[in-house]
Amino acid sequence: MASLVLSSLCFTSHKPCSFTSSLRFSFGALTGSRFAAPLTVGFRPVKRRNGRIRVSVYSRASPLVFRDLDADDFRHPLDKQNTLILKAIPGLNELGRALLGTVTEQIMLLENIGTSVLVSKDQLPELHKMMIEAAGILNIEPPDLYVRQSPVPNAYTLAISGKKPFVVIHTSLVELLTRNELQAVLAHELGHLKCDHGVWLTFANLLTLGAYTVPGLGAFLAQTLEEQLFRWLRAAELTCDRAALLVAQDPKVVISVLMKLAGGCPSMADQLNVDAFLEQARSYDKASSSPVGYYIRNAQTRQLSHPLPVLRAREIDEWSRSNEYRSLLKRATQMNVVEKV
Repeated sequence: MASLVLSSLCFTSHKPCSFTSSLRFSFGALTGSRFAAPLTVGFRPVKRRNGRIRVSVYSRASPLVFRDLDADDFRHPLDKQNTLILKAIPGLNELGRALLGTVTEQIMLLENIGTSVLVSKDQLPELHKMMIEAAGILNIEPPDLYVRQSPVPNAYTLAISGKKPFVVIHTSLVELLTRNELQAVLAHELGHLKCDHGVWLTFANLLTLGAYTVPGLGAFLAQTLEEQLFRWLRAAELTCDRAALLVAQDPKVVISVLMKLAGGCPSMADQLNVDAFLEQARSYDKASSSPVGYYIRNAQTRQLSHPLPVLRAREIDEWSRSNEYRSLLKRATQMNVVEKV
C-alpha cells in the first residue's frame, strides 16, 4: 500500500489538473488534485455575535446504527466494478512506496496541522460529537477532525500510513449547511475511509503519471487511463453519498447538501426547495435522453472528478427507495444514550 493516501470530497465537480499540483500540497479547495472527491455536511443556521460564530447545541433523535456494516453493503455497483479492475493491476503497491515517502507525508501532515483547528471534546465539541456519532453509525474508527478557514465550501480526507487519518472541513461549509447536513458531509468523508478509496486514488494517480513517460503510445494510454479513472471516481462519489444517507437517514438532508453546493448561500438557504431540485434533475435526464443530448452529457461529465449535483441528487433519491437500502435499515439497531455520549 502506498504510504500516503489523499482523498478529497467536495460536492462540486472538478476538472483535472496536473498530478504534480497535488504534490505541492495546495489544500485550499483541492481543485489542484486530479482526483478530488466531494463530501458535504451541514449545521443549523449559524448566528454571528460580536464577530464570533455561535451554534446551537446539537441534538438529534437516536439514529440507527449499523454494527456489522461492510463497505460492500453500500458500495455503488460501478464502484465495485472499477475497484476490482484497479486491484488487478500488478505493481501498484511497490510503485506507491517508491514515489511517496516519509518526507512527503510529513510535509502534508504539518502543513495541515499548522493552518487548521483540531476538533476535540474541548474544542468545538458539537462538531466532535457529530463525528463520533457518524463514525459509530458506519462502524468505523473516528478520524481526527480539523476546521480550516477558507471561503470555498469543501471537505477532504487524508490518511497517512502509521498515523491516524483526519478529515478537514472549511469554515464556509460550516456556515452554509445545517447541522444535519454537516454531519452528512462528515459521513461522506467517512465513506471514503470505509471503502479505502484513498488508496486507489493515489495508485491511479501514479499509474496515469507513469503512462505519460512511455514512448509512442504513452500519451494515448495515459488519456485512456484517466478517462477510466474518472469514471471510477464519479462512481466512488455515489458510494459515499450513500454513506451520507446511512448516517442522515433522510434523503432530503443529503440532497439539500448537493443543492446548496450547486447554488446555495447562507442568506438564501431558507428559500431553497429540495423537491424542486429533484424535478430539475428529472428535467436534466429528459433533456439528455436524445442522441445529441446524450453526447453533450458525456462530453460535459467525462473530465469531471464528481458527478453533476443533479445526477447525484437523483441517484440518492432512487437508492433511498430501493430494497437494498431498506434491507440495511432492517439490519440496523437503535443507538442508545450511552453510545451517543
